[in-house]
Amino acid sequence: MSVPLFNLAPNLTVSRLCLGTMTFGEQNSLPQSLRLLDQAFDAGINFFDSAEMYPVPQRAETQGKSEEYFGQWVRKRKISRDRVVIATKVAGPSGQMSWIRDGPKCLDAKNITEAVDGSLKRLQMDHIDLYQIHWPDRCVSSYVPMFGETEYDPVRQFSSVPIEEQLDALGRAVDAGKIRYIGLSNETPYGVMKFLHFAENNVHYPKIISVQNSYSLLCRTFDSGMAECCHHERIYVLGYSPLAMGILSGKYFASDGAPSDARLNLFKGRYSEGESRYSLARNTLKLATMVNKILSTLVLQKNMVFILYHLQSPLF
Repeated sequence: MSVPLFNLAPNLTVSRLCLGTMTFGEQNSLPQSLRLLDQAFDAGINFFDSAEMYPVPQRAETQGKSEEYFGQWVRKRKISRDRVVIATKVAGPSGQMSWIRDGPKCLDAKNITEAVDGSLKRLQMDHIDLYQIHWPDRCVSSYVPMFGETEYDPVRQFSSVPIEEQLDALGRAVDAGKIRYIGLSNETPYGVMKFLHFAENNVHYPKIISVQNSYSLLCRTFDSGMAECCHHERIYVLGYSPLAMGILSGKYFASDGAPSDARLNLFKGRYSEGESRYSLARNTLKLATMVNKILSTLVLQKNMVFILYHLQSPLF
């Protein structure tokens, strides 16, 4: 069955399912990545998401491989550029990835401009359909809740790069034909509304069309304030990690502790971000076991249930 399409923006028709490439270049080899892209494309998926920092766990030696693999696939298969929609992301400050523009230390206009050009070079394309800020610049030391977390720490507030500067840089990239639309990722209601406010008051600033946040039965932070923002402002949500990094599949609760090549086993001790978000010791994960027991009585494949859970919302 072909995946249905919808209009994410004017002249931007995408499949309702998007294939993420976060593991391409680390967990997945080039042949494996090409095969997965083939299977997705043959099923009717035309929407693909990447990021300049991918794959994960992030390393200097592999940084950018995910974008490179996607670009190679398009060229090897001789796919017309207008048949695929590519989204990618600029890395914000982290204090860890020193190989990406020294950190990066901030997400100012210079960093955004360099990141756009770097992604285009790795993809070997002349434009990016959807360009997203991977996480807020204000996350560097002020604790802005993201990746499914819920608490904000105002004590650690600091002065971040003005959103107007970021929108100006993104607008220049749009004017230059390098990107078509912009979006956010791992954002809060505050961040979404500030980006919309500044764009509304300056015709030279592009308006965000989407926000890519974590969403699953184990992470429903979107359903509170963010849902109202997106509904009234007509912002689409690209919900990532619908299987909670594979936990909702039930494989980690098998008697053998899941396959050795399952991500949380394969990269144990190397992927702190993923392990902190989806620690198998958390009591909340007992919910996954209960859900899987219930779904084991259904004819429908378990993983498909969690995908359908996403698709039932008009905002996704």
